[in-house]
Amino acid sequence: MEITREDHARIAQAIKAAEQCTAGEIVCVLARRSSDYSYVPTLWAAFAALTAPWPLIVFTQLGVRTIFAIQIGVFIIAALAFSWPPLRLALTPRAVKRARAHREALEQFFTRGVARTKDRAGVLIFVSLAERYARIIADEGVAAKISNEEWRKALDLLRAHMRDGRIADGFIAAIDECARILSAHVPPGGRRELPDRIYVM
Repeated sequence: MEITREDHARIAQAIKAAEQCTAGEIVCVLARRSSDYSYVPTLWAAFAALTAPWPLIVFTQLGVRTIFAIQIGVFIIAALAFSWPPLRLALTPRAVKRARAHREALEQFFTRGVARTKDRAGVLIFVSLAERYARIIADEGVAAKISNEEWRKALDLLRAHMRDGRIADGFIAAIDECARILSAHVPPGGRRELPDRIYVM
């Protein structure tokens, strides 16, 4: 799933239009993945290498040196095989992927300046594709006024479009819903502090 230049422009326009209804700031981030999980192939290769000798010891008459050489070979081959990105991602536990995506969302919240707006009324819409993770994070100026149920509506719209492979439409639907929610609690006014754009990583 890719974001085209036209999609960038559509999302930027949606943010600009949304922020005319509220003093809140909306920032969008799309990550292809939240981590490269470089340690995963090594862990699974080590497990395979540690398991490999036992059948050889039980069912063969191979010498210790031969079994040790096979064990090294298993580790190398497994590490190379598990380094293939789709397999590496598949072998990463779901809880680990979710935790890493959550951490990346928080990092982007601070990196993109969402936490530094004057009225603390920033909102981050974050998606990490590889982990199939989406999150909306509101700064403390609006988080205290708006319930999680209201944010969940925007998140549900985002996820529904993402399931259909329509990334840009998902962001735009979420932006529009966030604007509707924010306008009831943070009326328009003041200068814009953050760029109207989507960050793609």
